[in-house]
Amino acid sequence: MKPTTIIKTTLAVLFFHQISFSQEVKKETTSTEPKYTIENCVNHFDLNKATKTKVGYQYWFADKNFTQENTLKMSIVEPGKSTHAPHHHPEEEFFYILEGTAEFFLDGKTVTAGPNTSFYCPPNAEHGISNAGKTDLKYLVIKKDLK
Repeated sequence: MKPTTIIKTTLAVLFFHQISFSQEVKKETTSTEPKYTIENCVNHFDLNKATKTKVGYQYWFADKNFTQENTLKMSIVEPGKSTHAPHHHPEEEFFYILEGTAEFFLDGKTVTAGPNTSFYCPPNAEHGISNAGKTDLKYLVIKKDLK
């Protein structure tokens, strides 16, 4: 066999081997992205799916395993309590009061507010929220997930 024929044959074998290998890899790779359907994109509150906490409970309408970037959670906090001490993190956070009276803490200052009030917390700002009322505090939290 001529040297050029051997080289061409070898290259052809390597080329077809590479194509078949790359196709096999594609078949083995599975997507980790969730499949979005009308059934899982509409989320009706269900107390049975809520998570009990030390101060009430929380319900994830959309968590970081489902969304592309943002999460949506509803928190219920008993009177006189807070979910945790003031803290900070690199993600921005947005709170919206549905029911009750909240005390917002942001960088050393506090504000008390009721339903239909929002509170924005910029990245890395020290912040907290607590129940300053005599009934449960119910609020939504939108947070960017910095995967």
